[in-house]
Amino acid sequence: MPLNRRKFLEKSAVTGAGVAVAGAVGAPGARAAEAREGSRGRAKRYAFTVMGTTDLHGNVFNWDYFTDKEFDDKAHNDVGLAKVSTLVNRVRAEKGRRNTLLIDAGDTIQGTQLSYYYAKVDPITAEGGPVHPMAQAMNAMDYDAAALGNHEFNYGIPVLRKFEQQCRFPLLGANALDAKTLRPAFPPYSMHRLRTPFGRDVKVAVLGLTNPGIAIWDKANVQGKMTFPGLEEQAAKWVPKLRSMGADVVIVSAHSGSSGTSSYGDQLPYIENAAGLVAEQVPGIDAILVGHAHTEIPEYFVTNKKTGKQVVLSEPLKWGQRLTLFDFELVWEKGCWKVEKVGAQVLNSNTVEEDPKIVRLLSDEHEKVVAYVNQVIGTNAAEMTSAEAPYKDVPIIDLINHIQADTVKQALAGTEHAALPVLSQAACFSRSARIPAGEVTIRDVAGLYVFENTLEARLMTGAQMKAYLEFSANYFVQTAPGAAVDPAKLTNAGGTPDYNYDVVSGLSYEIDIAKPAGSRVTNVRFEGRPLADDAKFVFAVNNYRANGGGNFPHVAAAPLLWSNSDEIRNTMIAWVKAKGSIDPAEFAAVDWKLTREGTPVF
Repeated sequence: MPLNRRKFLEKSAVTGAGVAVAGAVGAPGARAAEAREGSRGRAKRYAFTVMGTTDLHGNVFNWDYFTDKEFDDKAHNDVGLAKVSTLVNRVRAEKGRRNTLLIDAGDTIQGTQLSYYYAKVDPITAEGGPVHPMAQAMNAMDYDAAALGNHEFNYGIPVLRKFEQQCRFPLLGANALDAKTLRPAFPPYSMHRLRTPFGRDVKVAVLGLTNPGIAIWDKANVQGKMTFPGLEEQAAKWVPKLRSMGADVVIVSAHSGSSGTSSYGDQLPYIENAAGLVAEQVPGIDAILVGHAHTEIPEYFVTNKKTGKQVVLSEPLKWGQRLTLFDFELVWEKGCWKVEKVGAQVLNSNTVEEDPKIVRLLSDEHEKVVAYVNQVIGTNAAEMTSAEAPYKDVPIIDLINHIQADTVKQALAGTEHAALPVLSQAACFSRSARIPAGEVTIRDVAGLYVFENTLEARLMTGAQMKAYLEFSANYFVQTAPGAAVDPAKLTNAGGTPDYNYDVVSGLSYEIDIAKPAGSRVTNVRFEGRPLADDAKFVFAVNNYRANGGGNFPHVAAAPLLWSNSDEIRNTMIAWVKAKGSIDPAEFAAVDWKLTREGTPVF
């Protein structure tokens, strides 16, 4: 849908007015500003704080729906908006509610079984359907604005539009354009007024930028409907406009990492992680709330090449583990407010309890989802875990490949490609996934496949598969033949995440980690014989990978034979339900192994 400018301007005016009214003199921050004026002479100064979250991914509570217990990790982080809400309340009490803003940098409505349930099981799009838990929580916390993330599009535009309708704050995306009109499909920015003790409001503009990779990763949902140009281009267009509209402070909320890299290669002419480039190339920005990369950046300064001014960037850790604080100090000069100083820090949500208000608000929704994920759908003959999956061929990953290959074979039955052998790829999405012996629940299976990927079938050759395997093997750290092997230091070379290491079933092969990247894969065989370059295969692959995610070779350009709109996770759940039992003896096999000069590492 193209942006309705009248509605957008009305909404922006309401947002700005609401914040302005909230900025009354007498709040703690206002009194602090008056005190600074007296101690520093006649200069008028004002301070305010912008709080930021990102990559919440459907986390309201400090709960892991896949393990059915409170979330915990090695660092004992906590997650969820209920924890963040307590931090927000404390900051507002300290700074003065009317001297703060609360924004988000995207990836809000996908990631947990809570968010999945209200997109698919009891969808918010149904007639008289529920209000999304993330909308309820963020509304209750009085968010001022949120940028769109790429995962906002996973469930399709209708779900996103319904979520947008349910939010009492704007979803911003200056580079999410209507494909036909090339006009903004969402509000590009929001403008907020903060009232100072001096009768001169501070106008704060929040510009929202999302990730151009949406065009690849959610091609099925957005092709022909929306287009996503680069962040630098759109920031260069909008920042001067915001300044001309009287913005004293410009903050960018960008669902884009700071590294300047892309995971989809040259399939799009835009950079995936461009927040640092925006700061460097576009004058007039004071701060950038960074998202998408799932890293923690408390405070990072980038110098703008044109002005020499430093721009502060901050990225709070994912899932509500951290809250960013941008602290601004302004001075009144030559008839306008100027940013005198800005710094950033992050607060840890594991230092506080959950906000009782959020707990009461969404306890019913939480209990519904807990009951849903604990439904028994079958049995399992032997326990399977993913603890060693990044460096060993383990049955739990074989299960994913077995189900995917079986599904594709059935889908292609009776077609011209039915006789071709089917290969399948899978990655370890979670090193803590476990399917116990005995009863198997929805959460057991869902915990093995935590992303909303769908399944496709592509036509590949033997030569292409060899190149695919070689690229995947970049994941391992080169380790000399006589060197000690520490599994904790063997993987994730060059920052490659676990989900970008694919294993392929249907072939057998070795990965020599003593060799340099690009020449590691050896002894590739199909049905016991060396793999022929001209051999043809059907490749069962997830849509993220097939659309260029991870920049694996050949697969994105390979002919599409079949695709499915249902999530692979649901396909797996349905498969277990239909069979009623899992027996690793039926599909588990050691098809790949790590070696050094022909000697197995494990």
